[in-house]
Amino acid sequence: MSTGSVALVVPDEVGVLDMYELSIPATVFGMPQPDLADPWYELRLCGAEQRSRAVPGFALRSQHGLEGLVGADTVIVSWVPDDVIEGGRPVPTDMVTALRRAHDAGARMVSLCVGAFALAEAGLLDGRRATAHWMHTAQLAERYPKVQVDDSVLYVDDGDVLTSAGMTAGLDLCLHLVRRDLGAGIANQLARRLVVPAHRQGGQAQFIDLSVPATDDQSLVPVLDWARARLDEPLTIDDLARRAAVSPRTFYRRLQSATGTTPLQWLLNQRLTKAQTLLESTDLSVERIAALSGLGTANNLRHHFLKQIGISPSDYRRAFPPASRVDERR
Repeated sequence: MSTGSVALVVPDEVGVLDMYELSIPATVFGMPQPDLADPWYELRLCGAEQRSRAVPGFALRSQHGLEGLVGADTVIVSWVPDDVIEGGRPVPTDMVTALRRAHDAGARMVSLCVGAFALAEAGLLDGRRATAHWMHTAQLAERYPKVQVDDSVLYVDDGDVLTSAGMTAGLDLCLHLVRRDLGAGIANQLARRLVVPAHRQGGQAQFIDLSVPATDDQSLVPVLDWARARLDEPLTIDDLARRAAVSPRTFYRRLQSATGTTPLQWLLNQRLTKAQTLLESTDLSVERIAALSGLGTANNLRHHFLKQIGISPSDYRRAFPPASRVDERR
């Protein structure tokens, strides 16, 4: 498990949306969490000019020029100048050069929203699957035909290069990075502090219908908490609907509207999250973890781990060895 340095590219002029998407990685990586991991990430703000950038009610100062991207473990770019998107102008040469140098030096490259245009201009997305905010994906695909643009997902993890859709999908990707670096347990605790879902899969659709009244959304919370406490039991949509005192069809619609995923996929995601936590925090066998997480057999756990997370449970455990594990054998 490791943190390392995160270099965040900041705009020459800050708009309100820029502040929103800058604040996401700044909050996740820039606020020390000594009880979760010590040291936490080292955050660098890097801009073309080392000066204050102001928007009504806000001021921002970059400590480093763009040369500060080189040598960072992770580089995040969440913006490009407005005239790149609106006027079709090229991404500034100094930004492109700095991004290429950082990548060549071994940095993990990350874009949020229209930051994908900067990575694409640098050639870092050629031949790769990538995403951006759905309002800009058609333009991204037309402008950079070598990029495999997917407008239907929250984020894409292609190993050393990751891209996300806009707005809160950037938070999903940042928490995904914490999960990759420090494991599911720490990522879940951080998400709880931020009062957001612990894990939304990158393949989840961008187009989430949030028109369900808040009272309906809130009515699902006790049911989902009830299900999380019983993941080791066989659970069906009928069971969850019965607990919510609605028909299976109504429950399916409400959960999909609130989370953007189906009840069965939601259950699978919760079971994988529990399996990750048990792999990190206990010495239980893979067979026992499969049973406790509701995935049944070790083979079934391995199958879903490889498909959803990309590595085997054993490799995951080796990647996230805790300081001490609690033996929970029963």
